[in-house]
Amino acid sequence: MNTEKVVDHIINWLKEYATNANVNGFVVGISGGIDSAVTSTLCAKTGFPVLCVEMPIHQGENQVSRAKEHIAQLKKRFPKVSSTEVNLTTTFEEFKSVTPVIENEATVSMSLANTRARLRMSTLYYLAGLYGYLVAGTGNKVEDFGVGFFTKYGDGGVDLSPIADLMKSEVYDLAAFLEVPTSIQKAQPTDGLFGDSRTDEDQIGASYDELEWAMIQADLGKTASDFEGREKEAFTIYAQRNKANKHKMNPIPVCIIPEELK
Repeated sequence: MNTEKVVDHIINWLKEYATNANVNGFVVGISGGIDSAVTSTLCAKTGFPVLCVEMPIHQGENQVSRAKEHIAQLKKRFPKVSSTEVNLTTTFEEFKSVTPVIENEATVSMSLANTRARLRMSTLYYLAGLYGYLVAGTGNKVEDFGVGFFTKYGDGGVDLSPIADLMKSEVYDLAAFLEVPTSIQKAQPTDGLFGDSRTDEDQIGASYDELEWAMIQADLGKTASDFEGREKEAFTIYAQRNKANKHKMNPIPVCIIPEELK
C-alpha cells in the first residue's frame, strides 16, 4: 500500500464530500483507540473544523488517558480541532434503572454494551446538528464488512466512513504515517463497551491478523474444510460471525408490496 497516496486520497474524498454536502466540519467520537485516532487525524488534515468528543461510560483509565493524549496532540497540530467531553455514565445508569432485566446475565450484558454505543451515537448526532457537522465513522474493513464487529445504530450509525475500505493492519500503517501517539499504536484494540479490560480479540476469539487472512481466503472462495488446526479454527470464527452479522452489513430488508395489492 502506498500509504502517503492513500492518506491524500482519503483527505481529498472527505473534503469533496463535505463541500458537496455544504456542511461546516466533522464530529468524531474519540475512544483512545487506533481507528478513532486515525479517523480524527484524517478529518483534521482536511482543514475543516473537527470536534473530538469523549463520551465516557464507566471507562477504563487507560482508555481515557489515551483519548486525552490524542486530543491534546491533535489540537497542537491543527488549529481547527476542538473537543468536548460528555460524560454519559449517569445517563447510562438512569437508563438501567428504568428498563426491565432478565435472568440471563450474558444477554443483559450484551444488550447494555450495545446501549452504550447507541447513547454515544445519539450524542454525536446531537452535536453534529448543533454545528452543522458530519458524523465521521471509525470502522475499518474487517469490522464493518468482515465480522460485523460494531453496534447496529451505535458506532455503525454514521454519515460517512473514511477508513472502512482499509484492513486493520493498513489502519496501523496510516497511524504511523500520521504520527498518532505511540501509546495508541501499541494499545490492544478494545471496544470499551463492557467497563472492563477485555480486548476485541478476547471477544471475537481471533486476532485481527487472523480475521484479515480469513476474509481474504473467503473472498477467494475457500471454506473451513480447506484448512487445518488454528487456521481452520480462525476461518470458522470469521465465517460464523460474517454469517450471523449479515443483518448489520446488508441494507435493511424492505417488504415490497405487489402492484396488484396497492
